[in-house]
Amino acid sequence: MKWLALSLFLLLAAAPAYSQPAPPLPEKIEALTTLLQDPEVQSWIKRTEDKSTTPPKPSSEPSISTWETAIRARIDRIAAAIPRIPTEVLKAAKRVRGDAVSNGYAPVFLMFSGLILVGMIVERLYLRMRSHVDNGVYGLLSVFIFALPLAIIFFAVHWPPLVRVVLLVYLIAFVAFRLASALVVLAVPREGLIRAQLLVGAAVLAIANSIAGSLIGIDQDVVDALSYLSSILLLALLLEAVWSVRTRSLQRRFTLTFAIVAIWALWCLGLKGLFWIGVFALILPSTLQSVGKAALRLVPNATGMRSVLITRGARAAIIVVALTWLVFVWKMNPEGLAQRDPALSAVFYGLLKSVAVVLVADLLWHMAKSWIDGQLVTGDETGLTAQETSRRGRLRTLLPILRNALAAVGLTITVLLVLAELGVEIGPLIAGAGVFGVAIGFGSQTLVKDVISGVFYMLDDAFRVGEYIQAKSYKGTVEGFSLRSVRLRHHRGPIFTVPFGELGAVENMSRDWGVVKFRISVGFDANVEKARKLTKKIGATMLEDPEFGPIFIEPLKMKGVEEFGDYGMVLSFGMTLKPSPMQSFIRRRANLLLREAFVSNGIQFAQPTVNVGGEGAAGNASAAALQALNRNTQLAATIDGSPP
Repeated sequence: MKWLALSLFLLLAAAPAYSQPAPPLPEKIEALTTLLQDPEVQSWIKRTEDKSTTPPKPSSEPSISTWETAIRARIDRIAAAIPRIPTEVLKAAKRVRGDAVSNGYAPVFLMFSGLILVGMIVERLYLRMRSHVDNGVYGLLSVFIFALPLAIIFFAVHWPPLVRVVLLVYLIAFVAFRLASALVVLAVPREGLIRAQLLVGAAVLAIANSIAGSLIGIDQDVVDALSYLSSILLLALLLEAVWSVRTRSLQRRFTLTFAIVAIWALWCLGLKGLFWIGVFALILPSTLQSVGKAALRLVPNATGMRSVLITRGARAAIIVVALTWLVFVWKMNPEGLAQRDPALSAVFYGLLKSVAVVLVADLLWHMAKSWIDGQLVTGDETGLTAQETSRRGRLRTLLPILRNALAAVGLTITVLLVLAELGVEIGPLIAGAGVFGVAIGFGSQTLVKDVISGVFYMLDDAFRVGEYIQAKSYKGTVEGFSLRSVRLRHHRGPIFTVPFGELGAVENMSRDWGVVKFRISVGFDANVEKARKLTKKIGATMLEDPEFGPIFIEPLKMKGVEEFGDYGMVLSFGMTLKPSPMQSFIRRRANLLLREAFVSNGIQFAQPTVNVGGEGAAGNASAAALQALNRNTQLAATIDGSPP
């Protein structure tokens, strides 16, 4: 809210600062014209022009001394005018009232109140006719409905001169107050709304008093004194608003207080350029944030590119208004030091053009970034064709690199354009940058190799974000890229950041399809045909599973007897799946189902066995075992030292 109050105080500051002095009386103009037409005067002017062969000498008095003298004179005039404020205001009020009464009109206050009442009645009828919609656009539209009958009545009636001026100024002020209040509702939190509207009303009234006083014949010094007194009141209200926010730190409140008082002092001293630069430096950051939020509230359903255009466009409009006002202040102050110095003037206009360049670059960048971010948003890819899935994967791979490249190129071009607008010769800079780039290329061959290798990997479409790859000793899921490296997430968790120049040959395990194979050993007496039928049945069951089915390209099949092992037959199984992190899970699920089916159908798995044979009967083997046991016992006794 402090920026809102400050901006209103600034409008008050601008009103008297640029009010023009009253034009000379017609009698004096006529006398001057007659004098210039005299032949003797014309002859003297001609002789004087002929004698002036040398240019006038510049004033030897320092500029700062001249400025100091002017400031002192201005302060003295305002101080002397303060006691005359009541007298001058009463005289002006009598003149306006006499102008109205002498022409058969009621006092101005009554006519002003009647016009406001008519506008409020029309606005109330409009509000009753429409349905209630909680949208700021309708609040602004109701202000327009309120102002429309006022404008019609004002231009339809031939008012007396002074009455017309006073009514016009205060009607515009009232409509401006209504409009500003509607905007305040959009931009200011509810807890600070009343204070903000009070500040708006005080500022608008002060501006109206200053303008009306100049137009109805009040002495300009008195008008300036009124403006100074009003600015002190607004300064007090603004400081109260700053210190009333307890959530701010004490240091921040002191900083804001110092900044506001310093800006007010610049206005009092007549330093208009510095005054407005300080104003915009203080209020623009908060103003731009509030304007962006208010713009989105006016169009609540805006998303993507439209949202960027609304928010950035609204903020750019505020900045353009601020720049336009700075140019106006610059033109209205021809005696300023910067106006008389060509170098400072060139820098000023260069800064204005630079801001325009930055605004355009910012808008274009955020539009491009919004489009890229929208393309990177991944939705449900179920039911998409293989071509569409491939296209999305390639976009997720290339667009982040494109975004980084656009940011670098846009920043470079913007900096060069800003330097050019400030008068810097960018040709030598570009040439020097080229030489510097060649030197970096020779000195950083590995970096150049990484960048160029990455470009060709992208052109070859070797891998995409989300795919599982293996290159040399590195393997993992591709998580992202930079200009020189790729990030791989290992299935156990670690992340590898691998430069493109170190990848070499890349094995992509997630492209198009993958064949999952595994083996199971069964006994030599197992029924192979029965095992094949059971496998086919399990494959059909898994194909119908809603979780696994969409991943299958070919169902689980038994390839046949792969080989004969030492303890049984080795059966080979395989299935073709789409690229998915579920492949390992599906293989483990197939192993479990095969084990249950084989056990329930009498198919035994191969088990290691040892057959012990001999020449005699089973007793010979027992005798041999007993002899071996006795030998071991005797050997143990010998080691212990006991007699055998």
